[in-house]
Amino acid sequence: MKILIAAGGTGGHLFPGIALAEAFGEKDQGNRILFVGTARDLDKRALIPPGCDFEAIDAASVKGKNPLRALVALLHLGKGVMQSLVIIKRFAPQLVLGLGGYVSAPVLAAACLLRVRRAIHEQNLLPGLTNRALGVIANRIFISFEESRRYFPRGRTVVAGNPLRRQHRCETSAPPRRPPFTLLVIGGSLGSHQINGALTEALDELRPIREELMIIHQTGSADLGAVTDAYRRQGFAAEASPFIENMAAAYRRAHLVVSRAGATTLAELMMHGKASILIPYPRASDNHQHYNAMFLVKRGAARIINPRELTGRSLAEQVLRLYRSPGELAAMGENAGRLARPGAAREIVEHCYALLS
Repeated sequence: MKILIAAGGTGGHLFPGIALAEAFGEKDQGNRILFVGTARDLDKRALIPPGCDFEAIDAASVKGKNPLRALVALLHLGKGVMQSLVIIKRFAPQLVLGLGGYVSAPVLAAACLLRVRRAIHEQNLLPGLTNRALGVIANRIFISFEESRRYFPRGRTVVAGNPLRRQHRCETSAPPRRPPFTLLVIGGSLGSHQINGALTEALDELRPIREELMIIHQTGSADLGAVTDAYRRQGFAAEASPFIENMAAAYRRAHLVVSRAGATTLAELMMHGKASILIPYPRASDNHQHYNAMFLVKRGAARIINPRELTGRSLAEQVLRLYRSPGELAAMGENAGRLARPGAAREIVEHCYALLS
């Protein structure tokens, strides 16, 4: 088959697309995958699996813009639809699969006009504006949380979970052994300036456990130098990098994770059975990361810090409490692991085959 996947903008939208591309390849090595993103996703192309193609279209977010920028975004949307029509006619896919985000809108609209089968996947508990709109024209809607079902039409919605890349499905974690106590800090695929700052401020408070602590930190490119310098000055053992290629290996080493609450990160935490301290991104649309985080918090798998109340001290207090409570830490990890859906990618692929048959 030929499958077109519309994904990009952030790792949270791209990584599930990569996972599905891998699963379609596992189902049939003859399947061909084309990713469609935007020119701004140029740096993401290196992450797309070998053998998959990539094309760019014009697209921009409409939500939250002032009237002039919203008008420009709508013009981009119209141009993106025209570009998508050309791409779909040329590639001739049997299925167009949208992973949310503004790049999905023109591609799915074009697929509808050309009467190509359409499916979408929603990663977050609170669906985004794009997917809520596309749910009207999608032939199949895949969601990650049962609580999301009420936003979409009945009869076409399937709770499948959030598909994860092969590295996470093949390298799930066993509880790491002490020492050292390993703290994994990730602020999303681009890093988080707020979390980076809070963690470096927390080092004074974490000094009592410095000799027992190892920190793995995905900083993003902008803060790498400052974070690395802070660890060196304070004498902490740390591995700081702008982007962690093998995230599964990092999870395997971690006792505790400090992170934003993007849906893909939460799926990874559940897959690897990791306790976490979640700090939702405060400017996420509709505050959707808060709802994602509360899903784990209510089930005893995570703790949450309000991003508006995040300080070095508040973060250090949470880390120290869990460091000193190994039983609670282990229980949180076990609770997270019970929520995992390791077969999500395969299940979605099987439903797509059924849809086409």
